[in-house]
Amino acid sequence: MPDIVESTETSTLLDELTNLVGREDPYPRYARLREISPVVRAEDGALVVTRHADCAAVTRDGRLGHLPKDMLALVGLADWAEHPALRQLFTSMVTLNPPEHTRLRRLVSATFTARRVEALRPAITAMVDGLLDELTGDTDFVAAFAFRLPVNVIGELLGVPEADRGAFQSVVRDWSQVLESIGPEVLATADPAAATLRGYLAELAAERRRAPQDDLLSALVAAGGPGDRLTEDELLTTAGLLFAAGFETTTNLLANGLVALLRHPEQLTALRERPELAVSAVEELLRFDSPLQLVSRVVYESVELGGLTIDPGERVVAYLGAGNRDPERFPEPDRLDLGRSDNAPLSFGGGIHYCLGAPLARLEAQIAFPAVLSRLPGLELAGEPERRDSLTIRGLTRLPIRTGR
Repeated sequence: MPDIVESTETSTLLDELTNLVGREDPYPRYARLREISPVVRAEDGALVVTRHADCAAVTRDGRLGHLPKDMLALVGLADWAEHPALRQLFTSMVTLNPPEHTRLRRLVSATFTARRVEALRPAITAMVDGLLDELTGDTDFVAAFAFRLPVNVIGELLGVPEADRGAFQSVVRDWSQVLESIGPEVLATADPAAATLRGYLAELAAERRRAPQDDLLSALVAAGGPGDRLTEDELLTTAGLLFAAGFETTTNLLANGLVALLRHPEQLTALRERPELAVSAVEELLRFDSPLQLVSRVVYESVELGGLTIDPGERVVAYLGAGNRDPERFPEPDRLDLGRSDNAPLSFGGGIHYCLGAPLARLEAQIAFPAVLSRLPGLELAGEPERRDSLTIRGLTRLPIRTGR
């Protein structure tokens, strides 16, 4: 039976993942951690798993969950409710456990339906074409396309006026820092950002109550039935989560994916010549360089991971990006193969916390990648991509491209 390993080497590998140099290409470090042991202990006491089977179990097994709000004081967050950024996080579906999570997810799922997402296909196609019409010369793909497409799509879905959408990139990025670390310096920028987003959505929700429209925010306002509707706090938290996650994840999927294609020209050519590969291509790009690299859970009942019995109270961090490159699950995992079969990634999590917006992100990417490659036959890198200084959310702040136009 393997042991939980805590060594100088594992500490060094995990420490390297906390700096920008290590985050530039974390995958060799993940591979080495997998080789050392299925479960390693980090210096902060958390257990780290990097194998696909264990990562999948962490996201799906009901014996693991999030730390309840009434126990946040035990990890030094007694004043979490006084911080808008932490309230946005700890009262959202992202961190709630059943039965709170079950009720909230049911109410939201009834409005955020597959039919509503699919109905956006013509609008997404038109947005993609419009943005590509504007791309000329050398430009930053993140600013010119990868951000603008998903923020306009989720804005269209929620009912955020087009003129207001662009202002929220920095707001959401400032708030989402709390997914990486929580401290006074982070909260100094994250709290005002969360308050700004919440205040804006409160005004918009009030407008939808007075005059409902055919958008998701109006549907959320009316969600449920007598005695079981979203409270004002739940409404604003959920709307903020959907808006933020709706473009943050997809922006990174588009940017990470395009870099992968440009660095694997034979795969780029395959997708350009065979746009029908779009569905499997998006799954492979998600697997190859996931926008979400890790999730954490707390063990509530004893569970087996990596052949070890993990006791209640332990905190477990599952490196989804590592699980996506596990050779036991994906043959030749470091090879990008857009035609790879059975390539379902861990990138949207699993179980009750599986990403509600996954179908929308997939649809946007399936439309965008073939269009970008078709419309820009001379596309190439025009400089080194600039990596976002974050591990939980993996993405780029800048991607210089030469359009060939």
